[in-house]
Amino acid sequence: MKRTVVPMGPQHPVLPEPIVLDLVLEDEKVVDAIPTIGYIHRGLEMLVERVEFTEFGYVVERICGICSFMHGMGYAVAMEKIMAVEVPERASWLRLIWAEMSRIHSHLLWLGLGADAFGFENLFMHCWRTREEVLDIFEKTTGGRIIFSVNRIGGVRRDISDSELVAIVEKLEQLGAGFAETARIFETDPSIRHRLGGVGILTREDAHAVDAVGPMARASGIALDTRLTGTHFYDRLDFEPVLETAGDCLARVVVRVREITQSIDLIRQAVERMPKGEGAPIETKVRGNPTGETFERLEQPRGEVIYYIKANGTKYLERFRARTPTFANIPAMIKLVKGCDLADVPNIIMTIDPCISCTER
Repeated sequence: MKRTVVPMGPQHPVLPEPIVLDLVLEDEKVVDAIPTIGYIHRGLEMLVERVEFTEFGYVVERICGICSFMHGMGYAVAMEKIMAVEVPERASWLRLIWAEMSRIHSHLLWLGLGADAFGFENLFMHCWRTREEVLDIFEKTTGGRIIFSVNRIGGVRRDISDSELVAIVEKLEQLGAGFAETARIFETDPSIRHRLGGVGILTREDAHAVDAVGPMARASGIALDTRLTGTHFYDRLDFEPVLETAGDCLARVVVRVREITQSIDLIRQAVERMPKGEGAPIETKVRGNPTGETFERLEQPRGEVIYYIKANGTKYLERFRARTPTFANIPAMIKLVKGCDLADVPNIIMTIDPCISCTER
């Protein structure tokens, strides 16, 4: 059978960011896919040689707007490990709360884009309307809606009063109650199940083989979540990862839908268990220059992110490297695209929640 190569991207209605897939087709079946990245490479990692380590957190946040808080948190935590800085307890609790809010707003953004990809524009509007309420909370507590700049080496720049924390929990629980109907549609609507069910199946064995991370892995039944290590106070909360076993596009949607509800519950637990009192310190002053190297792992909304930092005793770091979850999930995406119908390629790509800005540092 004659083969045809069809380029998809870098500009395509369903792609949130520029990536190219050269799809090799036999009739309507995809038999191979060749990815090309690099269209928005910005050289952020190289800037570590020219931006002082105290200011580089602002650069790290701009790896990705959607993951900005957790990129800033990961950099701060890694530097604190190198410099042996003890972070105040209240600051760590606040980081956890903002991190879970980041997960909520990232998943809501993705669910909206996914709904738009399979032609459910009304559902897209519902998801993004709900996300705006989360961004309002971010704006009130950090001053920003996308780039927050609230993390710093040694703690956080802003506190949240106890009364405001209680109000945030109440607001998020109301949001969760309102989102329940939207979640039900994602899980039960026959048109969605027809479009996504049984499409792009990543088995548990294949997920292990290609080292899938985040919701990609958990939708295939793998309990892979760095929050299970208990770092960053997650050991003080009742937490179990959300798992599905089908491994298809619908399972990846369901995992993210349920993680929104879980994150709301984790924030509620954090507010209840963190020590009360706004006067508690939220940062430790950092002195001197860092020396040494470290790895740090965080569970971003899209999956595990790894930071490597090497410092040489000067005010400029020697090396900074971020291994982002989208980069880790590209082999899984290629595996799923091979053998599928051409019409299913956009939905398979979207259910991976690709962030090409993260991938191209």
